[in-house]
Amino acid sequence: MRIQRRSLAGTPLTNAWLGGQPEATDLFPGRPGDLEAYRAKAAEIDTRFGADERRRSATYLSGGGPDAARRLDAFVEHGGFMVTTGQQPGLFGGPLFGLYKALTAGALARRIESALERPVLPVFWIGSEDHSWDEVRSTWVLDTENELHELALPPREGQATPPIHGIPMGGAVSEQVDRLMSLNPETDFSPRWRSLLDEAYRPELSLADGFRTVMETLLSESGVFLVQAHDPRLKSDSLPYLLREMEEAEEREAALAERASLIEGAGFAPQVPLLDDATNLFLEGPGGRERLFRDSDGLRLRGSGTRLTPADVEARARDEPSVLSPNVLLRPVIESALLPTLSYVAGPSEAAYLPQTEPVFAAHGIGRPVVHPRVALVLLERKVDKVLTKFGLDVEDLAQPYHELAGKLLLDDVPGPIQAGLTELRRAIGEGAGRLEGAIAELDPTLKGPVQAFRSQSFELLSDIERKVVQGLKRENEIALSQVDKAQRHVFPMGRPQERIFNPFYYLVRYDREFLDQLREHAAAAVLP
Repeated sequence: MRIQRRSLAGTPLTNAWLGGQPEATDLFPGRPGDLEAYRAKAAEIDTRFGADERRRSATYLSGGGPDAARRLDAFVEHGGFMVTTGQQPGLFGGPLFGLYKALTAGALARRIESALERPVLPVFWIGSEDHSWDEVRSTWVLDTENELHELALPPREGQATPPIHGIPMGGAVSEQVDRLMSLNPETDFSPRWRSLLDEAYRPELSLADGFRTVMETLLSESGVFLVQAHDPRLKSDSLPYLLREMEEAEEREAALAERASLIEGAGFAPQVPLLDDATNLFLEGPGGRERLFRDSDGLRLRGSGTRLTPADVEARARDEPSVLSPNVLLRPVIESALLPTLSYVAGPSEAAYLPQTEPVFAAHGIGRPVVHPRVALVLLERKVDKVLTKFGLDVEDLAQPYHELAGKLLLDDVPGPIQAGLTELRRAIGEGAGRLEGAIAELDPTLKGPVQAFRSQSFELLSDIERKVVQGLKRENEIALSQVDKAQRHVFPMGRPQERIFNPFYYLVRYDREFLDQLREHAAAAVLP
């Protein structure tokens, strides 16, 4: 299998940032390729984290590979830092890009550790408090016949939206494990990965539990640690920041609106919409995890409409810290408050919204971490690579809609005499009609219309002939076109990059740990300092 890097692309702001355009880079705290930016951030962290704070942050972590205990001791003793990234948990490890983020964080941590000569731990933050069940309950896989199949847990019944960590997967997950393995070929590696799936995806566990088990295994050799957003110790320690956010909600709304205006002034659209009277908090209420809004006489939950006072919210949160959680703009602040975060490895969507977090970081007296882009990869199995070579295509050609790509390929195969004949006819009709139109205009300008109609109809007839030639070529090249179609399913399934659709197990069953070794090599080559 060959692995190829792709350009990471997203919103105009992300693309401008990646391209080094000042109007975008000025919205970020330092550039990812500048070691001085990491040194400056390290100095800021040292003002907030001593040995006790680092020791506390280490208690949130799991995983980290076989020498995790030694590395954690060194992290505390020698004043270490962290490179973080994260994602919501997904079925069977979620889309590939989550793994790419973690491996980029591992590679970046090693690079910065060498430069700063102090320990740097890579940490993956599992967004287990997320409540978007429909976004995480399914994944896709190709079978041995190159057909796409969706694997999915059942949708939630009712309107409530509890956090993912509180939803047991139920018996359906065992059925989906069986189905996943049946769609893959039986290889020497199958028992190893079947065992991991059986351990991680048990009915009584949550998707967050399963995701953590899978990621700990896949990231062990990369030394990546994991933290769950709903960890009780982390939730207890984050409570002062959450309560402060509630107390200062009106100030924060005004500061975020001002920041959004600044981003718009730089020529970009803010990624996260700002809602009137919205706080940066969620509270578990009658409708599940609900956004808290300011109200005329206190607070209300957006979904259920339940009204509460700030004292009500504080009492509930102090009694059970897990019920109060941050939104997307506050979550990075909580992370940096509790973890000595030098850098955050971001995907294209995250990179677009992180500039909006500046006033929230500032309000809590925390400097923003340096943002580093994750690696973007495309996995090309030999059978796919052969198709690319056969038709003279590159990876990005496969991003086109199939009918457009097939049409272009077939037009290239139109026999020379036919191409020449069609070209000559178009030229002759265009030139002849032009001369006739000019001559007729001198006699009677109203006669130009029929000549123009003749030219248009002639060109339409020629296009129809060309379409029929292509249809004939399609019949003759049916097998070749089916190869292109299958290649597209591997690289751009359903018109989207494979990294956003497929989970890792298709490749693990076929290529085992060598697959992970290759990914690590490409992630290491992608880090910028």
